[in-house]
Amino acid sequence: MRYGGWAPYVSVAKRRAKAAKEMKKLTSKGMKMEPIEVQGRRIARTFWGEAWCSHLEKFSDYENRLPRGRTYVRNGSVCHLAISKGKIEAIVSGSELYSIIINITPLSTAKWKNVRKQCAGQIGSMLELLQGRFSDNVMQIVTDQHKGLFPRPNEIKLTCDCPDWAEMCKHIAAALNGVGFRLDQQPELLFLLRNVDHEELIAAELDIQSATTGKGKRRRLAEADLADVFGVEMEEPVKPRRKIIVAAKKAITSKNSVRKKSIKKTIAAVKMNKAFTPTAAAVARLRKRFKMNASQFASLLGVSPATVTNRENGNGNLNLRQRTLDALTQAAELTPEQVMRKLKLNR
Repeated sequence: MRYGGWAPYVSVAKRRAKAAKEMKKLTSKGMKMEPIEVQGRRIARTFWGEAWCSHLEKFSDYENRLPRGRTYVRNGSVCHLAISKGKIEAIVSGSELYSIIINITPLSTAKWKNVRKQCAGQIGSMLELLQGRFSDNVMQIVTDQHKGLFPRPNEIKLTCDCPDWAEMCKHIAAALNGVGFRLDQQPELLFLLRNVDHEELIAAELDIQSATTGKGKRRRLAEADLADVFGVEMEEPVKPRRKIIVAAKKAITSKNSVRKKSIKKTIAAVKMNKAFTPTAAAVARLRKRFKMNASQFASLLGVSPATVTNRENGNGNLNLRQRTLDALTQAAELTPEQVMRKLKLNR
């Protein structure tokens, strides 16, 4: 509010045009802008994004104020939002561009130890963790209002340079909602924000043992997991199986002898497994092996029945999206009994 009355109304279109000019200036000065660009009305769509928003709305002060920022998120007013260790930084367009800093207290050692202990052996791979694909029990552990991964109000310090003297202005509310959207895209940022290592939640030894002995449910490391699992940058020209081996060899310089041994076992396990060759005949054979129709097989892969039919009617090697290739590769390693159990869980 300005002295003598409210600031004059500025339309969303004018605000966005003005914000675009200011953002261009900041970009020219070397600042990397990371805007929030929501498609449709839903801000968060995945487990981690929805869990963040749901958690904050459990607290009465936040529940009453968070809705003020949703319109700002949806209309593209969050021009920049970056998450780092213990900090959220944002720029939100109002009558001016306002800077927001939200400091988050690191998760206490005792809480993190308790979460790890309760989740031990229940999260099988990095992919399952980041996609939020786990049991109701694990969901309750990580989202527990008092003992879970998400911060409580007394662990959140809010600051905005706008003239609104409310502790949570609409610009801060927009930034907090924007975090839900960001976690949809990069769920690992929650662990960075709380200053904990998400790799510690993964039952790595169980995965390696099942891959090398054939006991239990065998898993292949998905290409998307490599950077997180091994902590190295990947080179694009390298083929998927080769990528895993290259990444593991780069990480084998680790001084931790136990980690070294685990990585060597991973390399051996990958070399033993042949990658799924994406041909029309191979897709058809896999579907028939499970005695499924196109609709059932599509449900297993997370694609449409028409996509399955088109793939089977193709010629030679298929040019598939990485997600579909990963799903086929994982399915090829399952038994018909495991596939049926997986379909029942997905219903």
